[in-house]
Amino acid sequence: MTTDWTKQKRAYLCALIAVLFWSTIASAFKICLSPDYLNIKILPLLFYASVASTVTFFAYLSVLRKLNLLKGLSKEDYLRSAVLGFLNPFLYYVVLFEAYYILRAQEALTINWIWPITLVLLSIPILKQKIKLRSILAIIISFFGVFIIATGGDILGFRFTRPTGVFLALASTVIWALFWIYNVRDKSDEAVRLFLNFVFGSAFIFAAMLLFRKIEIPNVKGILGAVYIGLFEMGVTFLVWLRALKLAETTAHVANLVYLVPFFSLVVIHFVVGEEIFPSTIIGLVLIVGGIILQKLWS
Repeated sequence: MTTDWTKQKRAYLCALIAVLFWSTIASAFKICLSPDYLNIKILPLLFYASVASTVTFFAYLSVLRKLNLLKGLSKEDYLRSAVLGFLNPFLYYVVLFEAYYILRAQEALTINWIWPITLVLLSIPILKQKIKLRSILAIIISFFGVFIIATGGDILGFRFTRPTGVFLALASTVIWALFWIYNVRDKSDEAVRLFLNFVFGSAFIFAAMLLFRKIEIPNVKGILGAVYIGLFEMGVTFLVWLRALKLAETTAHVANLVYLVPFFSLVVIHFVVGEEIFPSTIIGLVLIVGGIILQKLWS
């Protein structure tokens, strides 16, 4: 009993560490991308962040002596990893970073949190999953939250403050959901999968920089910002989160802690980025997260 409780406490500790790191990422995105701060271009920022993540996963696999697992993968496995690497980190973060460039950090953050609902919707045609009527109600609640954020609370005026940014933030959720749907079919080690995704993703990003002539080396602050994103959005934090899930008695014991991320993020955005957090953002976020939780309870 004592041993199980100790493991559970370690699971909660790892989960909270991951939550705290992820809560800083929206601010890091905005600081790196904003003309008022570091003003790093999207492709270079993503490239250096992706390389940092790749190095992190390589080091992790080396320490655990799992690099030999790469030899057992088939050509189909590598092809799947290439496709997934195109979706994430390449396409997903290009779209998401553009959304962060256009929108306020609080808007991009909260709209992006609709992704679990997008995942449910895409699972219907792709995985042939059925959906209950009450789950549809939960989905409507979440999307109403997006509508409130996108209109800045002016729901009767139907005036979208930054429609292009809103579209991109929503599009990023589709890409993320597709990534996880197709990732489920990959039965290889999770860390190996992520390593290969980022190897291929980094190659796609570099190719895009060559194509669009966006190769540039940011200043020291820019490099540090990119490395921070690579470590604490994509790399170390995800490994800590996986550790939390493995230590937990059941994943449900720690998985729900992830819903603290957007609320903690708003606090960080306010104090670090300096944005005034609008009531419409808080109301919209509560509806989005509430709809996600209801959908899980009612599914």
